[in-house]
Amino acid sequence: MKRQWFGTDGIRGRVGTQPMTPEFVLRLGQAAGAVLLRAGKSGRRPVALIGKDTRVSGYMLEAALEAGLSSMGVDVRLTGPLPTPGVAYLTRALRLDAGIVISASHNPYEDNGIKFFSGDGNKLPDEVENRIEAMLRIGEFQHPDLRCVESSHMGRARRIDDAAGRYIEFCKSAFPQRLDLKGLKLVVDTAHGAAYHVAAPVFHELGASIVELGREPDGMNINRGCGATQPEAMRAKVLETGADLGIALDGDADRVVMCDGSGRVYHGDELLWIVATDRLRRSAVPGVVGTLMSNYALERAFGSRGIAFERARVGDRYVHERLLARGWQLGGEGSGHLLALDLHTTGDGIISALQILAAVVDQNRSMAELCAELRLLPQVLLNVPATPGYSFDQDPDFRNALEQVDRDLAGSGRTLIRASGTEAVIRVMVECPSEQLAQTHARRLAASLAHRV
Repeated sequence: MKRQWFGTDGIRGRVGTQPMTPEFVLRLGQAAGAVLLRAGKSGRRPVALIGKDTRVSGYMLEAALEAGLSSMGVDVRLTGPLPTPGVAYLTRALRLDAGIVISASHNPYEDNGIKFFSGDGNKLPDEVENRIEAMLRIGEFQHPDLRCVESSHMGRARRIDDAAGRYIEFCKSAFPQRLDLKGLKLVVDTAHGAAYHVAAPVFHELGASIVELGREPDGMNINRGCGATQPEAMRAKVLETGADLGIALDGDADRVVMCDGSGRVYHGDELLWIVATDRLRRSAVPGVVGTLMSNYALERAFGSRGIAFERARVGDRYVHERLLARGWQLGGEGSGHLLALDLHTTGDGIISALQILAAVVDQNRSMAELCAELRLLPQVLLNVPATPGYSFDQDPDFRNALEQVDRDLAGSGRTLIRASGTEAVIRVMVECPSEQLAQTHARRLAASLAHRV
């Protein structure tokens, strides 16, 4: 079935337009509730957890989602603002049937989204999302199963007052007991997002001195000029305060970007390298999963260490799928989504940062020293707005432009063109030894697309 609503990371869009309207989200809650009821254990009412980030639209969408679920007879637990990985953790820890996050991650505040976790804390399988979609599509939202239950069978809702504290303790448990962060000064940028009240306490309680940034959400400033997608603010604060390291999370805190005291910024490929090679000191690392966007130098460097490397489709859910299929633990994306399946079921920016800090402290080496073997190729990524229905791989003029760039690179680099699964853009990536040449080729391809989309 061709998907209409679900993308690579749930359902996302501009608030006030389909699908991010209260009417649609209420029906989405009913459809999800119906699926939960069918899959639930007999004699027990299903329970779903709802968390959100700090967008002002979260209040509206939370109310609509709660109404839809409870109208189908599903009990609801509410956490308020909490990182996406925190919702995944609490869903599993509290033995609930599903976790739902209201967030558009790194997008601006005008957008919002809904993503689901199963009771074991993993992203919903495609087949379950397809069942929800099927209910939404039939009869223009008039599926016969989507009827409000009698009052005596309606679900009840209540808040989990200690959700943040539970998640803080969970994150701390991922840091080695024999180590601490005493003597380190850290800048922690939470992007005015879901981790604004939980990230700093994690690092502080492990002994670090904290300089906070991006921790004053007003409902409209999430990801604005800060966070993992704009790490310049973190870098500037590190240099201004003389901090040892900087940590920047995105709006829902499932990704991280870091920098060292000199202001050098480290993205996902380098962070994944540090985590994997640090683990290699203690035990075998059979393999690591990256994505189609992962730097080719990372693949070669892992090969030199005897670590297999496999590429998945872009999206942490696909990295997760390949890890499970191979029986491996580590994977990630250049954007800063890192997965360590022995520590958590999903990507977690705070836990990822803790793994980097553990490597720095335990080896008494700087991040630059830990990355000395990894020399990334310059990689240029441009986003071109996409017109609905346009297919670049069916456009002969664009295909000719792409083939010309590939000939010019002559095997010294690579290109990757793909439609985003979370935004209405086509992503153009060029990777080669020359930054200037990568920029030239990427702009040529983006210009070719811009004439047609």
